[in-house]
Amino acid sequence: MNKIIIYTGLSLPFEEAKEILDTTENIEVIYKRPIKRGDLVHDIKENPDIIGIIDGVFHQNSAVGHREILNVMKKGVKVFGASSMGALRASELDSLGMIGIGYCYEQYASGKVTSDDDVAVMLDSETLEALSTPLISMNYVFENAVDENIITESEKEELYSIAKSTFYPKRNYAQTLSKSSLDDEKKGKLIDFIRTSKDIKREDAVELLECIKNYVKKDSF
Repeated sequence: MNKIIIYTGLSLPFEEAKEILDTTENIEVIYKRPIKRGDLVHDIKENPDIIGIIDGVFHQNSAVGHREILNVMKKGVKVFGASSMGALRASELDSLGMIGIGYCYEQYASGKVTSDDDVAVMLDSETLEALSTPLISMNYVFENAVDENIITESEKEELYSIAKSTFYPKRNYAQTLSKSSLDDEKKGKLIDFIRTSKDIKREDAVELLECIKNYVKKDSF
């Protein structure tokens, strides 16, 4: 029996995470709220075999430390990271054994993204509902909009610059578009595109859970 701890709730709600993992045989999964400093010191006492870090706190509390993750891995625990705090820490610790998954991890690992602000969001501490939009998700959508000829490269750069300069708790599409020089017709087309675009942080979280599921089945990554 493999015991797994998953820190999520924001990028991927608990119920959706359970639909992916809880049907897998020979595992026990414990779902926890976004990780913060000190959680691993306490939670390692539950003797997990695998830990998946998706969401974590950035500014509300102290963020999970690198040494905490390293100490867990030294005990033989396999640690996966994706989507948000998990992607950031995996990019910093992948050479030491942490496994990074997905687009957000690759953006950090490649050096295209360097700031934790890019994945940070304001959240409702009770419901874990996101109250702002992460910059990494916005830029992903804007880049796809360029590929679909909805906006130009220069317009994408303008939108990115506006979003980047906005304090993360206030960052969202409406605020960014309202400050841009895009005409109303182009704004309307972009809004329609945004509404049908996938949430890349959610996609990364799903990919992490699928990777853990396959790891458990194969007993190797």
